[in-house]
Amino acid sequence: MQVTLFGAAREVTGSCYSFETESTRVLVDCGLFQGPPRLERYNFIPAAVSPRTIDLVTLTHGHLDHCGRLPLLVKAGYRGPIFATGGTMDICRLVLKDAAKIQADDARRENSRRERGEDRVEPLFTLSDVDLVCELFQEVHYDKNVRLGSDLSVQFVDAGHILGSASLVFTVSKPDGNVKVVFSGDLGQWNVPILRDPALIEYADVVFMESTYGDRDHRSLEATLSELEQLIKSAITTGGKILIPTFAVGRAQQVLFHLAEMFRSGVVNPFPIYLDSPMAIAATEIYSRHVGLMDEEARQLNLSGQLRKDLSTLVTCSTSDESMALNSVHGPCVILAGAGMCNAGRILHHLRHSLDDENTIVLIVGFQPRGSLGRKLLEGDSEVKIQGRMIAVRATVKGLGGFSAHAGQSDLLKWLSPMAEHHPRVLLTHGENGPISELSRQIKRRFDITTEVPRLGQPIIL
Repeated sequence: MQVTLFGAAREVTGSCYSFETESTRVLVDCGLFQGPPRLERYNFIPAAVSPRTIDLVTLTHGHLDHCGRLPLLVKAGYRGPIFATGGTMDICRLVLKDAAKIQADDARRENSRRERGEDRVEPLFTLSDVDLVCELFQEVHYDKNVRLGSDLSVQFVDAGHILGSASLVFTVSKPDGNVKVVFSGDLGQWNVPILRDPALIEYADVVFMESTYGDRDHRSLEATLSELEQLIKSAITTGGKILIPTFAVGRAQQVLFHLAEMFRSGVVNPFPIYLDSPMAIAATEIYSRHVGLMDEEARQLNLSGQLRKDLSTLVTCSTSDESMALNSVHGPCVILAGAGMCNAGRILHHLRHSLDDENTIVLIVGFQPRGSLGRKLLEGDSEVKIQGRMIAVRATVKGLGGFSAHAGQSDLLKWLSPMAEHHPRVLLTHGENGPISELSRQIKRRFDITTEVPRLGQPIIL
């Protein structure tokens, strides 16, 4: 058996593992690299991942950095099954179609700027490619064993990250006994609203484990909500806007849930909330169709209609004209707009229009890769470049790490703990060098396990 990483090796994006047994070759995820150009240049299907040699694909969840190269795989000829939970299938359809539209728009704009005779820019993939991906989906259910090949089966268990997210527990049948190989996918935090907690896995021989926040814990949700409340009260006093670069899937729904809580409890009086993202609007509808995947509180609030009542001041902005009109809207208000990494989308024109206003508050509620606009804002740059223009930063910029959909260090160790009793081989992926190194030290100190850190393209013999 062997596993080779074709993404998320000492980086956070581009998740893609090739897992080979004697008779079966599986891709675990096939995600896009996101962030600066040095990462985006890896957005292709490597020659070593020939579609003719792939028997099937298993998908941990629907974020673009885990599913975004699937259209490239089908363009290259793959026609096998793609196994995923129902929630992941719906989210993946949404995310891939949105990405295809963005790429088509970006290509048109770039080609219009190019001189006659220059090479034309083509999008990575089209809506037709996405349709091919969706035709290959096969739904699996949590905690059910799925036979993949003569020597391989898999169980999808709840990862608590976004709707439908899963960790994958592979069982490889060998003459001398079974071997358990676990891929964590992206793990969520414990005790956060809407989703259930990550499932604990009792045994593994090999663990491929994400380490995005392996060097630290997030602020507690209680402290995060307290700060959010104070920032909202400040915006109400000054009449300012609160801009939240928002991942359309997961983060947007969680922020809306907490705003609804504040309105319901009377902590603050209801004020306008603008959900300025067609994808976040559609994702919110998908969440409402999968209430069975939610925790008990969120399920009851949805089924009773209370959540809809709490969010009576929510305005959805589907068209670009509706989005642009928000530039003339006065605060106090909250504008949730994509993209969550500030690398594209409607949040850019909101930032360009409002960053130089000292009454504006920018709340960063998700991971920002090195070199991204969001990371520069968090690091305190006094001037940033947006859509070709330098913009002075006079707004208040705050990072609210408690909203992260990723487990912090303590939750990562909690997830590993039952498996660590049996001293599995642990390989750390999906993280930058600093978080990986610190998580590795903690795993050694707590469990006496020496971890490994695979390189991109490195075959790992199991």
